[in-house]
Amino acid sequence: MALSLQRKISAIVLVLYWPTLFIFAHIPIPQVVREADVSDKSLHFLGYLVLVYLLWFAARGDEKVNWRGLGPWWILAIMALYGVFDEWSQNYVAGRTCDVQDFLADVVGTVGGLVLFSVFTFWPAGLLVTAIVIFGVTNVTRADLAGLMPVTSAAFHLFAYAVFTALWVQYIRRFPSALRAPRGGAKWLMAVAAGPVALLLIVKLFSVIAGRVFAVRDMLVSAGGIGVIVAVVYVAALFHRAKRGAAE
Repeated sequence: MALSLQRKISAIVLVLYWPTLFIFAHIPIPQVVREADVSDKSLHFLGYLVLVYLLWFAARGDEKVNWRGLGPWWILAIMALYGVFDEWSQNYVAGRTCDVQDFLADVVGTVGGLVLFSVFTFWPAGLLVTAIVIFGVTNVTRADLAGLMPVTSAAFHLFAYAVFTALWVQYIRRFPSALRAPRGGAKWLMAVAAGPVALLLIVKLFSVIAGRVFAVRDMLVSAGGIGVIVAVVYVAALFHRAKRGAAE
């Protein structure tokens, strides 16, 4: 049986993400992260929210969570067992300890994700998870992350907003053909930019209200990530249309 696009994407990213998450949880905490005064509970929540998203949709495709079935309970059990192992094994890493509160944050991220996926399918759930991660990481530090880790901050903003835009493009494809590239023209460009730009403005507005440093560079890098995906999708659509026209 052929795997759906959603399962393929989830499985591929899961294979890359889960080992990366394990590695970052089992190395000594860098000094620059300590200086940034990062809320590790928030990071645990976000890390497991992404993990359960990938795990659920890799296993179930585009299905919503049905709590009357065994699926979500198996996923919850796997995540809980992994969370216990994750915390226990950190006892053997210099500068890290087993923390029950970290485990509770893992569980909250897992349960919160499964509740979210009981309402939303793959694409809209991906949008929400990515938006939560962007909002959380941007505002999880009490110090100026852009000043302490300029390259890391720029890379995060570029990649995160590019991912959100790619998911948004897939999401709006369910709407009328007037919003599809390249036939939609200006309407498509406005529609495809609306979601990512709105998220960027909301996140940065909250940062300003919370008294954090307004990093113009991060704004520009984020806009660049959005623009790259929009351009790639538009050019790909033009190429596909020209190819189809030539075939006809």
